[in-house]
Amino acid sequence: MDSYRCGLCGYIYNPRDGEPARGIGPRTDFGDLPDTWACSRCGADKNLFRKV
Repeated sequence: MDSYRCGLCGYIYNPRDGEPARGIGPRTDFGDLPDTWACSRCGADKNLFRKV
């Protein structure tokens, strides 16, 4: 499972951890996030993230 970095603020989504506070469980792959998901730090769209 790959991590992805926000192109605007640098936030890294780590699928190993997920985002439990936002209802995204651990081991949720980036590709499995809903299309409406956005960066939890700056609100950037999912399409602005790049694999790291």
